[in-house]
Amino acid sequence: MALIECTGLTKTYRLGDEVVKALDGVTLTIEAGDFVAIAGPSGSGKSTLANVIGGLDRPDSGQVVVDGMNLATARDKQLSAYRNSHVGFVFQSFNLQVHETALENVISPLVIGGVGRKKERRRAGLAALEKVGLADRAHHRPTQLSGGQRQRVAIARALVNNPSVVIADEPTGNLDSARGVEVMEELARLNREDGITLIVITHDTGVAERATRVLTIVDGKVTERVGGR
Repeated sequence: MALIECTGLTKTYRLGDEVVKALDGVTLTIEAGDFVAIAGPSGSGKSTLANVIGGLDRPDSGQVVVDGMNLATARDKQLSAYRNSHVGFVFQSFNLQVHETALENVISPLVIGGVGRKKERRRAGLAALEKVGLADRAHHRPTQLSGGQRQRVAIARALVNNPSVVIADEPTGNLDSARGVEVMEELARLNREDGITLIVITHDTGVAERATRVLTIVDGKVTERVGGR
C-alpha cells in the first residue's frame, strides 16, 4: 500500500471577489522511500498540497490517507499528534530559535511531544546532528552558524522523531547557490541511504530535477514526469 494516497482533493480560497482553486481534484500516490518534487510557480497550489499532506491544512473535499490515517476527517488532536510524530518539516526561513543551541533546536519536537527523558532526547538530537554532519556544532547558536549549517540543523530537527515523511518547503530559498546545492545533496543522500520519504516544494527547476519524481502543479491541477536522477 502507498504511504500517501490523495484522492480528489479540492481546496478553494477567496481573495476579495476572486475565487482561487488551489487544489482542483488532485489525485496522486507517494510510495515509502520516494523523493518527490512538487514544482510550480508562485500561487500554483504547491504549498497548499504540501500543507494538506503535512496535516497543516484540511481539504474542502477529497481525502488524504497517510499510513492508513485519513487526515481529511481526523480530529485536531489527532492531526497535532500526526504532525509531531509522523512528519518532519523543513522551512525556507529555518524557523530556529536564536537563543537556543543547535541541539536544543533539534530536540524541540521531542520536548513538545513529551517524548523520552532528557538523556534520551539529547542522545536522539546528537544522532540527528551526526546524520547531517553537525555533531561538532551541537552547542552553537544559529547566529554562530552559516545559512547552510542552519538549514542542516533544521533538517536534523525534522529527522529527530524518525518521521514517515519529510516535507521541505523551498529549502534552498534563503541560501546562495553553493549552499543550496549542499543542502539538496544532503537531503538526497538521506533519501538514498536512509530511505527517507522526501517531498520538496520548489519553484526552482534545478532543485526539482534532483528528485526521482516531479509533480508539476498549475492552477490546482497536477501532472507528473520522471525526475532527473
